[in-house]
Amino acid sequence: MDFYELVKQRQSTRAFDTERMVDREIIARILEAGRLSPSACNAQPWHFIVVDEPDLKNKVADATSARLLGMNHFTKQAPVHIIVVEEKVNFSSGIGGLVKDKHFAFLDIGIATAHICLAAESEGLGSCILGWFKESKVKELLNIPKNKRVVLDIIIGYAAQPLREKRRKSSEEVISFNTYQ
Repeated sequence: MDFYELVKQRQSTRAFDTERMVDREIIARILEAGRLSPSACNAQPWHFIVVDEPDLKNKVADATSARLLGMNHFTKQAPVHIIVVEEKVNFSSGIGGLVKDKHFAFLDIGIATAHICLAAESEGLGSCILGWFKESKVKELLNIPKNKRVVLDIIIGYAAQPLREKRRKSSEEVISFNTYQ
């Protein structure tokens, strides 16, 4: 599949085939795409924790859902959770972030996450990026130091839902050339 078809096909998966596990070899390839992604001043401010042990994965999934609000009720279906922990940026990225008032680590983690999700799609897997979770509970479950920040949970598995038509703003609404319109 060419890159543009891959981008068109990738969607946030919210229903997973609970009978199909994902081989660690595939997860390793997907994570390699994230590891190789670009970052400001090559800081690479991320650590990825793969959670695929069923009982632990279900406890992490519980920390991502808010049943009363209807948030993330599908997360136990996914066989793999990739927890993204923010690591310190290097000196150059840190100084650049201060000077330019940008949190480069979050930008870099976003880029790595996009690479991971596109790699998952290329492997025939669905993914969903979660920012809603009980961070303190995830830290406790995975022995993440209190001074670290858990930024995202990327869930991965074989999709059990059809491809949806994407609803996006028109090109005219989001793209302009040489001036803001």
